[in-house]
Amino acid sequence: MKRSSFWAWLWIGLGAFYFFLPLVAVLQFSLKAQKGTYSLLAYQNVLGDPRFLRTFTFSLEMALLSIVVSLLLIVPTAYWVHLRLPQLRPVVELITLMPFVIPAVVLVFGLIRTYSRPPLVLVSSPALLVAGYVVLSLPYMYRAVDTGLRSMDVRRLTEAAQSLGAGWPTILFRVILPNLRTALLSGAFLTVAIVIGEFTLASLLAWPAFGPYMAQLGQDRAYEPAALAIISFGLTWLAMMLIYFLGRGRQAEQRQIAGVR
Repeated sequence: MKRSSFWAWLWIGLGAFYFFLPLVAVLQFSLKAQKGTYSLLAYQNVLGDPRFLRTFTFSLEMALLSIVVSLLLIVPTAYWVHLRLPQLRPVVELITLMPFVIPAVVLVFGLIRTYSRPPLVLVSSPALLVAGYVVLSLPYMYRAVDTGLRSMDVRRLTEAAQSLGAGWPTILFRVILPNLRTALLSGAFLTVAIVIGEFTLASLLAWPAFGPYMAQLGQDRAYEPAALAIISFGLTWLAMMLIYFLGRGRQAEQRQIAGVR
């Protein structure tokens, strides 16, 4: 057992070294903007650039809208499939995997061609960008919701709520959604990560998003893109830690309820 533990820790250490070594190199490079010394000049330049806040805020707004639309589309669909139509689960899973097969550039040109003519012209509207983001985040959001639904007894919860006189909106919003909190947070943060770093849709639809800003910054400067990468990495890890603590709080609450029962 000691030998097995040694090899396990060895591989974990090698994996951590492989993962963190490039980050350390990027961090060191980002601190060399001022010749001859380490400084935060690159970070000051990035945070002082008005385009940083403008593009990041725009992408964050699009991410929030994409999350809302995704939840309104996916949660009722996944819930109904689990409750009434389990035989359609392979079909729904196949549909949600299509964004992995269809490249983003094909998707955006299809959206432009479809919605650039009457009766529905959306090329100049951010709604088309949100629709594209919803499609790109569909595999991650659906699997997060599907995993959350599989961890609960959907049929028993539904029957108990119906026996108390609850209607379908009450069941969905007051019974199912509270039990999906951790799963929804996971899908939401993955959607934010996708939208923040996405380049193709925002660039070809000509919207001032964060992804095109990062690409342009990488063409014009050397140290600022490295600082921007570290900032993005820090925000992503902050989101992951938030998921962890919220999920742990949810598990503690469930254990407390189980103890009372």
